[in-house]
Amino acid sequence: MLPLLAMTSCLPDWPNSTDRYEVVGVDVSHYQGAIDWDELAADGHDFAFIKATEGKELKDKAFFANWTLAGKTGMRRGAYHFFRPEIKAEQQARNYFAAVQLAPGDLPPVIDVEDLGKLSAKQLVSRVTRLAEMMEIRYGVKPIIYTGQNFYNRYLAGQFDDYPLWLARYDADEPVTVCGREYHFWQYTDRGKLPGIHGRVDQNVFLGTHLDLVMLCLPPSPGAGPVDLAEEKEKKKVKVRETMVPKDDLASFGR
Repeated sequence: MLPLLAMTSCLPDWPNSTDRYEVVGVDVSHYQGAIDWDELAADGHDFAFIKATEGKELKDKAFFANWTLAGKTGMRRGAYHFFRPEIKAEQQARNYFAAVQLAPGDLPPVIDVEDLGKLSAKQLVSRVTRLAEMMEIRYGVKPIIYTGQNFYNRYLAGQFDDYPLWLARYDADEPVTVCGREYHFWQYTDRGKLPGIHGRVDQNVFLGTHLDLVMLCLPPSPGAGPVDLAEEKEKKKVKVRETMVPKDDLASFGR
C-alpha cells in the first residue's frame, strides 16, 4: 500500500509481534515480486491481504499468482481494492467484482482508503459507503475498511462503525482513535523482512484469536460442519509440505 505515514515509515521494525499477538500476517502487491508462499507460511504467518484492483480499471498484475499460491498454503487470504476518490463507486465495484471471486473461509473484501482527493469528507464517506454496500450485497459480508490512523481520525472517525477496521500506524505503539473505536487489524510497519519475500513488506497483526479470525471470514456453505481449529492448523501444515512450487515457476508465474 502507499506510504500513508511517511513521518514514521523510517522507524525500525518492531520485532516482537509474534510474542504479543496470536495472529500475524502480511499485505502484498506486485511490488513484492515473486513470493515463495510456502516459505512465508512455514514462518508462521496466518493471513495475507493481496492487492487485487485499483480505481476503475487497474488490476494488480501479480494478483492471480499471489491469490492462487497463498490459497494453496492454507493461509487466510483477503483481496483489497485501492479506492480512488475521483471515480464513481459503481465503476470501482465492477473492476473489483471482475477480478475477485471469494470463497468460504476467505477474509472479507477490503477497501483501502488513503486519499481525500478533491472531495469533502462527507462526499468521501458517501462514496466509500456506496462501494461498501455493493460489496456486501455481492459477497454477503461487510468489507474491511483500511486506512491510516491519522487519516481515520481526521476524516472517518465515527463513520463505518459497523465495518471491520484495519489501521496503519508504523510505530511500537498501537493506533489510537479519537472516537475510541476498536479495530481488528494493525499494520505496524512497511519495512518488514521475511522469508520468501525479497525486499520490504508490510506486516500486520490481528487483535484477536485464531477463532476470531475464522469467525470474521466468509461463512461456510449451508450444511457444512463446525470449524475444527486443530484440524485447520494441521491442514495448513500439510499444504505447506506437499504443495511446494519450484522457484523457477514462482519467478515466472503471474509476470
